[in-house]
Amino acid sequence: MTLIEELKNTGNWLFRNRGILPVFLLLAGIIFLFFHLRNHPVLPPLCYEILCLLIGFTGLVIRILTVGHTPKNTSGRNTKNQKAEELNTTGIYSALRHPLYLGNFFMWLGLALFLYNTWFVILSVLVFWLYYERIMIAEEAFLQNKFGQKYVDWSSKTPAFIPSFKNYTSPSLWFSWKNVLKREYNGFGNLIFSFTLIETVRSSLLAEKFHLPVRWIVIFTAGFLIWILLRTLEKNTGIFEVEGR
Repeated sequence: MTLIEELKNTGNWLFRNRGILPVFLLLAGIIFLFFHLRNHPVLPPLCYEILCLLIGFTGLVIRILTVGHTPKNTSGRNTKNQKAEELNTTGIYSALRHPLYLGNFFMWLGLALFLYNTWFVILSVLVFWLYYERIMIAEEAFLQNKFGQKYVDWSSKTPAFIPSFKNYTSPSLWFSWKNVLKREYNGFGNLIFSFTLIETVRSSLLAEKFHLPVRWIVIFTAGFLIWILLRTLEKNTGIFEVEGR
């Protein structure tokens, strides 16, 4: 098997199981806190917490801007197998080829920074790159095989991961908040939960008893209520259904 075929096969497997690594990374971060706080028993300043939240939610905003203009059955949204009934080339997809993964990167980076250790941030970025590089290789091989020259022409002028807006074109579909709320409420909930879990572990270790600052109780409670509301509406009503999305 050639190296590129091996990377594609690995990427397809990671694509189908791409929800697993963030869980392992979060668990690794929690374990890291136990050891790190023994030698550096400090809380990050409030302004640093806010910065981490802003970075994490920047990632969510990027995903929202992507999903809001994305049609049904397009690459990156499915979880079992590669699937794409049309090639996204307008809107944010005219600035970079993998906007959803850029959003994931900022969400991942915000959480890694929140652990307040430079080495863990470097390790997390490295793991992210190795992980998603293979997924992107597999996804691009699928898209090139399916769309042929159309994909080659688009990819030749559109960067993979770092945005460039010199060839930006307006989205071909109008923005759908319903589509966003249907598809991204779990991402919102997971982000709130992950930040809160890290803060709970850190504050409890430093206080030597269970402890969570009031501001984080408010953040988690508000986030949880929003998540419950959106999940209930999505599972029990058709309010978020939009034709073709």
